[in-house]
Amino acid sequence: MPTTAKALSEQAVQLPPAERMALVEHILDSLDAPDPSIEALWAAEADDRLAAWRRGEIRAATLSEVLTRYQVPGA
Repeated sequence: MPTTAKALSEQAVQLPPAERMALVEHILDSLDAPDPSIEALWAAEADDRLAAWRRGEIRAATLSEVLTRYQVPGA
């Protein structure tokens, strides 16, 4: 962990629990900010998949098919 992050971490653990939770929430919220370049890539991917489906190159799967395919054995 870089020195600055380590120092901040050491200070943060000294805060009362409610303040630590507020700090954690604030940091997590900052990570949820959309990245326009990633959003554009996902939009292009969705457009490409829809176009492929319309051309008949790929087929849609029902929810039950997907769940069956990815079900963990013994779960």
